[in-house]
Amino acid sequence: MSAIRRIDVTLKDHDYAVHVGSGARRLLPAVLKELGVGRVALVSAVPERELPDPGVPFTVVPVADGERHKTLASVESYCRAFVAAGLTRSDAVIACGGGTTTDTVGLAAALYHRGIKVVHLPTTLLAQVDASVGGKTAVNLPEGKNLIGAYWQPSAVLCDTDFLDTLPRRELLSGYGEIARCAFIGAGDLRGLDLTEQIVASVTLKASVVARDERDQGPRHILNYGHTLGHAIERATDYAWRHGEAVAVGTVFAGLLAGRLGRVDQGRVAEHREMVESFGLPTWLPSDVPVTTLVELMRRDKKGQDAEAGLTFVLDGPRGVELVSRVDERLVSSVLADLPSGPAPTTA
Repeated sequence: MSAIRRIDVTLKDHDYAVHVGSGARRLLPAVLKELGVGRVALVSAVPERELPDPGVPFTVVPVADGERHKTLASVESYCRAFVAAGLTRSDAVIACGGGTTTDTVGLAAALYHRGIKVVHLPTTLLAQVDASVGGKTAVNLPEGKNLIGAYWQPSAVLCDTDFLDTLPRRELLSGYGEIARCAFIGAGDLRGLDLTEQIVASVTLKASVVARDERDQGPRHILNYGHTLGHAIERATDYAWRHGEAVAVGTVFAGLLAGRLGRVDQGRVAEHREMVESFGLPTWLPSDVPVTTLVELMRRDKKGQDAEAGLTFVLDGPRGVELVSRVDERLVSSVLADLPSGPAPTTA
């Protein structure tokens, strides 16, 4: 096993470690022993042969990744599986899969017996750099993304980079959407680093932000950079666009909007597009979605405080990245209209 990097997430009432590197999944027995866990349910979107032996009695609960499974019905099915497995509050759930599995299983763990330990084994780049860390869990409603959720921090996160060796190119690019936006929220340009170091840098940034603001009362809003439009694109295309692809477009839009508001100069605006393009990510809007639809969906964004008074975005500016409220919808529509449109990205 090669050297595995450790990042500590230090919170007011709960600390945990994120381990990043080749073979990190094999740390699971030691992690569970340290947690004093007697039994686990392995909720997994990968074949059972790829799962580590947890070293304690376990039940495998096979699931499928994907936004269409990110529902309250899935949460109920997982909780019923926990009952069948005989899990008590002294046991744990292992979530092994992409970001949707991490979010949904995390919410099930938060609700089962009013809270049971969860350990994340993220298997996609998107989940490793973002979804598995920070304690946000949620499922979707037909009306919008992540509208039902809870804060439930994991007890450990094992980011085994070996899982990424067979990841389809489009899924890998989706993860790079989150890495690209990190350049504008404090991580700097990560393009010169190898993949493991990019993951470490992204997780380290997120850990520092979450440590200062666990429940989105202030600084944590910066992690939503590019996400307001990104979530709208996902919902408008019925999730035909991957999360990271949509966030990439949202990042380009955030730069353009900040420029139109006079918050940044045109050089900084251009940096947004150049960063996103350098990762091979899309910089255009879905051609079959009207601007009015995207604006309507952005009105439902959780950061919005008063949609009647305008929209709310996380934007770059002279004081750095911050939450900007009361942005006129007409300006937002105008900036969206300036973006090119095209089809959903493909694996080509």
